[in-house]
Amino acid sequence: MDVMGDKATLYEVGRFVQTAERDETVEAVEELRRRIAAEAGDVEAMSVLGAMLLRRGDLDGAEPQLRAATAAGDRAAANNLGVLLHQRGYAEEAAGWWRVAAVAGSAAAAHALGRHHRERGDEPAAEYWLRQSAEQGHTLGAYALADLLEHRGEDGAERWMRAAAERGHREAAYRLARALDRKAQRERRPGDDNGVKPSVLAEAEQWYRQAAARGHRRAALHLGAILERRGDIKEAGRWYLTSAKDGEPRAACALGFLLRDAGDKESAADWWLRAARQGDGNAANALGALHAERGETQTAERWYRAATDAGDVNGAYNLGLLCAEQGRIAQADQWYRRAAYAGHREAANALAILLLRGGDATGAEPWFSKAAEAGSVDAAFNLGILYAGRGENGAALRWYERAAAAGHSEAALQVGIARLREGDERTAEWHLRCAAGGGSAEAAYRLAMLLDARRPPRSAHELGEPSQERNECEEWYERAASQGHRRAQVRVGMLAAARGDVVEAARWYRQAAEAGSRNGAFNLGLLLAREGSEPEAALWWTRAADAGHGRAALRLALVYARRGELADGQRWADRAVSLGPVEVAERAARLRDALRQELSA
Repeated sequence: MDVMGDKATLYEVGRFVQTAERDETVEAVEELRRRIAAEAGDVEAMSVLGAMLLRRGDLDGAEPQLRAATAAGDRAAANNLGVLLHQRGYAEEAAGWWRVAAVAGSAAAAHALGRHHRERGDEPAAEYWLRQSAEQGHTLGAYALADLLEHRGEDGAERWMRAAAERGHREAAYRLARALDRKAQRERRPGDDNGVKPSVLAEAEQWYRQAAARGHRRAALHLGAILERRGDIKEAGRWYLTSAKDGEPRAACALGFLLRDAGDKESAADWWLRAARQGDGNAANALGALHAERGETQTAERWYRAATDAGDVNGAYNLGLLCAEQGRIAQADQWYRRAAYAGHREAANALAILLLRGGDATGAEPWFSKAAEAGSVDAAFNLGILYAGRGENGAALRWYERAAAAGHSEAALQVGIARLREGDERTAEWHLRCAAGGGSAEAAYRLAMLLDARRPPRSAHELGEPSQERNECEEWYERAASQGHRRAQVRVGMLAAARGDVVEAARWYRQAAEAGSRNGAFNLGLLLAREGSEPEAALWWTRAADAGHGRAALRLALVYARRGELADGQRWADRAVSLGPVEVAERAARLRDALRQELSA
């Protein structure tokens, strides 16, 4: 009789300390009883005694008992005799006894015979006997039949795999889960969670759980992945940990990423190290990235090389990035090429950029094309830039549109600009909104200009009251301005000034001016002059005029003329004439001539 309960626990508390010895005694007594019965001619006793000796490894003692029981017609003994002969290396003789037992109705023997035929390549015979075993409810027979049918791509594999899984076969549960998981991925539906069919995925999860609960480490890994995608991070971590402790390097790697995302980089590094030492390239690559982030470039390079040697193409790509950052262009080219030839699209894009910077536009183009065709959004955008630089605007626009459709904000900006140039304001506005929403300050500014141009002229306010109205175009100007766009900052300053908010206007003008905007510097000067701070205004006008702002130069000429500093006034008037525009140049020329007459008088 089997003893139920946790034996280890019983030992720890000091109870049943003689259990192991008692079991051995009971087994010895049982063996003696069976031996006496067998010697008296009891066929069942011969069969059971032979099985006991076979399990113990006493083949010499088991064989005569099993042969005697088999000769008396015991099918279990025939099956066990086949097992014994198979262990001795007599496969054909073993198959003969399995056939005897199988014909007599032994499901275990039918399974063993089916396995024997499959190992010898006789799949029709293997299928026949495995089906006999499976249809009698034999778990291993059902699994072996499912494996054979799946190998041959025939119908019925899932049915028998499910039958074996339902009877507790761990590997069958895992393989059934994998099949359902792949089916769910094929049946993607945009409206479903994670883009896969929920019912199929839920069943896959159920079988993963069953296999994982029975200690299947790969099932625990895949269960963790499903839970992580769903956002159940804690439970995912527990299954990753279970799998990793059982020796699954991919689980150790995944656990490392969870720990990193939780902010525990030290523990993450420990698990990545464990996985990398077991040959996991992804973990080695993650270790390389961690050391590169810390500035430990030599260690990073060592791990990137280990990742590459393990077959992880990201390792070669990251080696290329590392070499490029260090100015080792030839080596960067070598690693980018290795990754690109292995199908790494971003490596192909990076290689093309490297070639382009080296002046080899002809060599760069096919790599940009390869990366773009493989789905690299950046490569599609870069192809647009390449064609635009050659003046091939149609080809450039096609690639910009492709990148924009994939969410590239700068590409959407270029499409918007192109459509504006063609007069298609509706399409242009849509693309500018996409680009601005994606963070492009230039797109936000151009969108604001487009909306601003559509606004009707403002009506005059009674008693000269400033307008307090705020609209969408001003919001886009402000978004672009807050991102550092200088022309947007000037425009926001102008709108604030129109509202009478001098402080806000000055703030935006100053930001633009300090960032190098000559219009910002000029407008800030105007604002300061109106507030009575002409000396400071002159400083900003000087900055604007030095940057080529004609109106600022004219303002300076007037300032110096009023001060009586005629030579400086004439100098700035000359500058205003050369800078323009036409109306400024005309006024500056008249002022210059007047100052010249004054000086010569």
